[in-house]
Amino acid sequence: MALTLLNEQGFNSDWIERQLAHIERNSIRAAYNYAEFLPERCQMMQALVDYLDVLRSSVVKGTPERRS
Repeated sequence: MALTLLNEQGFNSDWIERQLAHIERNSIRAAYNYAEFLPERCQMMQALVDYLDVLRSSVVKGTPERRS
């Protein structure tokens, strides 16, 4: 789901792939990969969270209130 949403929003595919990457077994490579595109990935993930918040709020507004 995240992959599709991020691609649809036009984010760089390298950022997306790095963010969704599986665990690297080589610790040196893992440290490098963790830092690669980090500022861009943070912005991308915040945009995804903001988008999901909008979806959640629209669902909540459309839900009838429960009465005790």
